[in-house]
Amino acid sequence: MARTESNEFKIGEKAPDFNLINTIDDEIYALNDLKGDKGTVIMFICNHCPFVIHVNAELVKMANEYEQKGIRFIAISSNDVENYPQDAPHLMKELAAQEKYSFPYLYDETQEVAKAYNAACTPDFYVFDADLKSVYHGQLDDSRPGNGKPVTGIDLRKSLNNILENKNPTENQKPSVGCGIKWKINLN
Repeated sequence: MARTESNEFKIGEKAPDFNLINTIDDEIYALNDLKGDKGTVIMFICNHCPFVIHVNAELVKMANEYEQKGIRFIAISSNDVENYPQDAPHLMKELAAQEKYSFPYLYDETQEVAKAYNAACTPDFYVFDADLKSVYHGQLDDSRPGNGKPVTGIDLRKSLNNILENKNPTENQKPSVGCGIKWKINLN
């Protein structure tokens, strides 16, 4: 299980727009179609990553809690499904049903969205305010598969509560750690 840290995404930077298919309902959505009234969490995840599997239940719990408060969660998978077929869209749809995702699970076939966000790993968390300006990019919490620490979502929760309480972004933002995004090999 190779560990990859998230790349930098500057606080205040605008969320790059996208048009992606939601594997749950097979409809195409833009960011503005999905964003929350008070804030938006964009998560780069995938089906097979042990780091994502480790936090899935907390992601569902948090989404159910914060979506009622005006913060929308959006999951995106950008992995190369040719070499990682377990991340294929039809299996994303199955996993979303199995895990009871209340949020869209979008497929970034071209990987252009992952590149626009400078995403590096799964899971990789981005939090944006009501104007889609970045207020957080970092880890869910300190828990990792096998380290014995409970999954609480404390770091992500703090950033979401800051939005709801009109507080400044968290200063000490620890990068997320997970499996590296499975990039397509360009032979051109």
